Amino acid sequence: MDAQPGTESAYPSWSALRWLFLFRLLMVVGLVLAFSPAASDPALARSDNQLAWNVLVVYAVLVLLSGLGLSLRRPSRISQVQLAIFTDILVYTALMHTAGGVTSGLGILLAVAVAAGALMLEGRLSLLFAALASLAVISEQIYSAMLGGSRAISFTQAGLLGLLFFTVALLAHVLYRRVRSAEALAARRQVDIDDLSQLNEFIIQSIGTGILVADCERRLRLINAAALKLLGVRRVRPGTALHELSAELNHWLAGQVRADQPREGRLAIADREIRVSLKRLGGDRVTGAVVYLCDSQEAEREAQQIKLASLGTLTASIAHNIRNPLSAISHAGQLLSEGPTLSDEDRHLLDIVQRNSARIEETVRSVLQLSRGNQIEPRPIELAAWTQSFADDFREQHGLDDARLQVRIESRPLDVETDPRHLHQILANLCENALVHGHRPDEPARIQLRLSRRDEPDGICLEVRDAGPGIDPATARDIFNPFFTTKSQGTGLGLYIARELAESNGIRLIHTAAKPHGSRFVLTFG
Repeated sequence: MDAQPGTESAYPSWSALRWLFLFRLLMVVGLVLAFSPAASDPALARSDNQLAWNVLVVYAVLVLLSGLGLSLRRPSRISQVQLAIFTDILVYTALMHTAGGVTSGLGILLAVAVAAGALMLEGRLSLLFAALASLAVISEQIYSAMLGGSRAISFTQAGLLGLLFFTVALLAHVLYRRVRSAEALAARRQVDIDDLSQLNEFIIQSIGTGILVADCERRLRLINAAALKLLGVRRVRPGTALHELSAELNHWLAGQVRADQPREGRLAIADREIRVSLKRLGGDRVTGAVVYLCDSQEAEREAQQIKLASLGTLTASIAHNIRNPLSAISHAGQLLSEGPTLSDEDRHLLDIVQRNSARIEETVRSVLQLSRGNQIEPRPIELAAWTQSFADDFREQHGLDDARLQVRIESRPLDVETDPRHLHQILANLCENALVHGHRPDEPARIQLRLSRRDEPDGICLEVRDAGPGIDPATARDIFNPFFTTKSQGTGLGLYIARELAESNGIRLIHTAAKPHGSRFVLTFG
């Protein structure tokens, strides 16, 4: 009885049925050649050729009809196998009878049919197929004995063939069980491997460190999102040559492959200083390698963040233990300076006290402001109009004209969502730095605000340029570090606070050299 639709087992598959059809078709061809008049096989010399050819024609038609049923997928898969094996048992028995009985050697074909049935039906009905084949052989011998004649009758050989059929059926059943067990184990292992592969891919793609894998020919095999971002690339296909991805990285990796011991290095890629390290996948130099990429400035900034993590808990103590006594000192100094009997030397000393008190007050105010800076209140603003308004206020506050503070807006509208208070403080810090540092000797400082829209992933960019002498590369690496300053009167917190406020609003702030001279600070709105 056939299984109900939707409950039929997955095996035998339609692919396995196609292989069975091909095998039976080859058997037809082989039997036609064996029974042809040109063949001189002694075992078939006494065969009834006319009857054998009639059986072969019927067999060929039945095999072709099974091929038609296979293409139409009717009847069910199990039914098709059963019909094929039953047909083969009957046909092979008939051919054995025409060739002289069990002495012809064609009984082995019945063993092949039994084995095929056992393998195709997962061991089910294998003993039934063996029993039918044995009964067919014995029935052929009984029929031959009833006909009489000169052919030899051997029930012993018939019994041995029957024993062979049952042995083949049992062995095929055991073999199939072991094969299916191995397939199930392999399928489970494949699922585990797929799960581990997905887990590894998720971990690699989610970590912040850039990772790429290159083969011995320096062709890309794997790269994660962090590495694409660090290299300034949107997407890349596996197999891409590394020099197409980054010429600097390819040159560095080529040098490491020739070196005895790989080492770390620093590369300037896409306006970033990237720290690069390499791990070979094997002991040989010609093997592939895993390359780790890390933004040096980002790593240094994170280290600074760790060092300054306790700063927030100290701000209250700073306010009470430094600010209040400092106010008393400043106030006492101011009262002393109003005395009419002070000498010039005493006034000079009081002036030193007042100046340094003011510096400490500014440092405390900057630290307190930094501790409150992460409380953002973003809102949509039209950046072009906002920048123009900021420039007008800054000119009025510092007594600048349009020539000393220029605004260039290359496209409109430019809508962003950010905290306008923080953006105002960031731009004010950058512009005030440009006023102090961004001028050449005997020339006034000139500042330019340039607003433009770039293709993704850059987005909207707001640049602050000056025409000063610029910042040397050694100093430029530290300008965003807290308390770093080149002026004796500075606190070294202006640019640090600007970057912290920018990042808390999802804005990227970087510094590059302007051409032909000067500095260029770029705010990128994602």
